[in-house]
Amino acid sequence: MGLELYLDLLSQPCRAVYIFAKKNSIPFQMRTVEILKGQHLSEQFSQVNCLKKVPVLKDGSFVLTESSAILIYLSTKYQVADHWYPADLQARAQVHEYLGWHADNIRGTFGVPLWVKVLGPLIGVQVPEEKVERNRNNMVQALQRLEDKFLRDRAFLTGQQVTVADLMALEELMQPVALGYNLFEGRPQLTAWRERVEAFLGAELCQEAHSAILSILGQAAKKKVPVPPPEAHPSMQLRIARIP
Repeated sequence: MGLELYLDLLSQPCRAVYIFAKKNSIPFQMRTVEILKGQHLSEQFSQVNCLKKVPVLKDGSFVLTESSAILIYLSTKYQVADHWYPADLQARAQVHEYLGWHADNIRGTFGVPLWVKVLGPLIGVQVPEEKVERNRNNMVQALQRLEDKFLRDRAFLTGQQVTVADLMALEELMQPVALGYNLFEGRPQLTAWRERVEAFLGAELCQEAHSAILSILGQAAKKKVPVPPPEAHPSMQLRIARIP
């Protein structure tokens, strides 16, 4: 069995892994795990990842979780172009610096709008308005820090070439944009960065990877989004409760 990727393209980290593999012509078997249908909670999937989360990479008997670790593994094993994960020690350290900051400041924050607009309502839970407003402010602050600390006057987040850091960031920022949040308004520098990354990846690949999230609001309005099974509700309720 060759390389297998367990993904749900509604998930930002899953999209980053999918786009990376496709862009670099890495052969893999797509194993779709539909989170909204509770497939990540199945006994079958738990044998792949006991944490019951995606993305997951399975390379023979080797199993790896966490999107940043998967991207680094793919970069190294398949010897992709050096700019993705530079061999230069300091350039590579800057990628790791961003990925560490991303996990604490971008990952959870920019995923909240999906819980507010789609996931919460699916299970009859309303996110309190004060939390919604606080999250909007947190996103604004994180964007400012993204520009001031990482992007600055550079073409990409860690230098003049695109890296896995840019891909991780783009997918997180795409989530609220797809849900009607205009994150890039009044931010020409960040807008230009997004355009550069998307141009590098190619419109066709971006559309392919983003189609699920771009259509989610319309699907929800038409009641076509599957309601998660009861066994998924406790973990979903806990996630909503943890929104700052």
